[in-house]
Amino acid sequence: MSYEWRNTSLKIIGTLFCACVLIFAFSFVSNAEFSGKTIAETYDLPIGQSVYDGDSILGEFDNMKVPLLSNARFIFNEIVSLDLGGLLLTVSTGTVPFDFSTVSSGHIDSYGKAYGFDGPGYLTLDGDNLVVHPPDTYIWGYSFPYKVLTKTSSGVDVVENGTVIDSIPTEEIKNTDYANDYYNNTTIVNWFNSNKEGSNFTLERGITSFSDGRSDVSFKQVESIFGSNVSDYVAAYPDGTPIVLYMGNTTETEGELAYTSLGSHPQYGDSIREYNARQFVDAWNNTVIPPESQGNGRAYVDFGSAVDPDAPGGAASHGVCPPARALRNVVLAEGFELPVGMVNDEDAVLFGFHPSEDIKITNNHDYPVKIVMWTEGSGTGMLIYAQIIRYEPTNETSTNSTNTIS
Repeated sequence: MSYEWRNTSLKIIGTLFCACVLIFAFSFVSNAEFSGKTIAETYDLPIGQSVYDGDSILGEFDNMKVPLLSNARFIFNEIVSLDLGGLLLTVSTGTVPFDFSTVSSGHIDSYGKAYGFDGPGYLTLDGDNLVVHPPDTYIWGYSFPYKVLTKTSSGVDVVENGTVIDSIPTEEIKNTDYANDYYNNTTIVNWFNSNKEGSNFTLERGITSFSDGRSDVSFKQVESIFGSNVSDYVAAYPDGTPIVLYMGNTTETEGELAYTSLGSHPQYGDSIREYNARQFVDAWNNTVIPPESQGNGRAYVDFGSAVDPDAPGGAASHGVCPPARALRNVVLAEGFELPVGMVNDEDAVLFGFHPSEDIKITNNHDYPVKIVMWTEGSGTGMLIYAQIIRYEPTNETSTNSTNTIS
């Protein structure tokens, strides 16, 4: 070992020894008392906010520093990590980074960063301590209208999370640029012309009433936290739909398969019946229903009307009953109750129920299920299939893959 290196080592050891002596001395004059609860209240920490491994729990704060004199013990982290730059800054400013491990009961390091889990956790309180709760195997919530247009006597108000952020006069509505994959300016104009004052048109949906109690999120936060596939799903389904936002370690198993054919009823027009059957399949295919929840099909799905003197109003969306029978059969085979809006007859969908938004399927499992529907062929001989896919927790799987004909 060279003389220079030995001299440098002695200086470092001497500096660390002096720092330890100072910590020991200052510990007797320290009178600062902290708890996770008081820190959260004082610094307005975002309790309930979603966080990933490596994220800071400090929200808008870059860091949190406290007086060195009354909190000398916190300098120990800088010494252990050989943070010479941090030590120099602490000595020169008289402040030291707060040690969050002293007020945390899990998954928060000394510098306030989340660690030790996969997926979207969330910040919460465990008694008086801060803690980041790792994600459960399943996380779900309910969509709500975060940003809407509200019709007024003079046009529309743009309302975001309950606050009016803009007002658009009637003559300017046709020039708005609100649009996504499911609606555009023409959709909005048609809504305005056919609805009464006080009616709402949803522009963006957020998520509320999370299964694990975390805070509500806006539409943009849905994408940043849970990904674009989830935000696309939220945009496609009606307000109030239960949405599976995250799944951890699961295994897919297949439920029963059911199929039927479109058949011919020329008195209602077989071409419109085929159109409606395909619309029904599109409305329900890949719909995921969370555990112990009641789900529905997509929004923005139109069905054609066929003249029917026996139907209320003299018309009905004929053609939806064949795919509805296939869906009903796999739902009942799964042990679920008869869907709201359906009956156990050949004409499976009740009059007055929208075949996508108003039919409700209750998942009584403690894990999510996905509805898969597809067609083969065309015309009156078109085959229509339905199947349930289960997302069971790994190590708790079972298999049931028998087929039935409906």
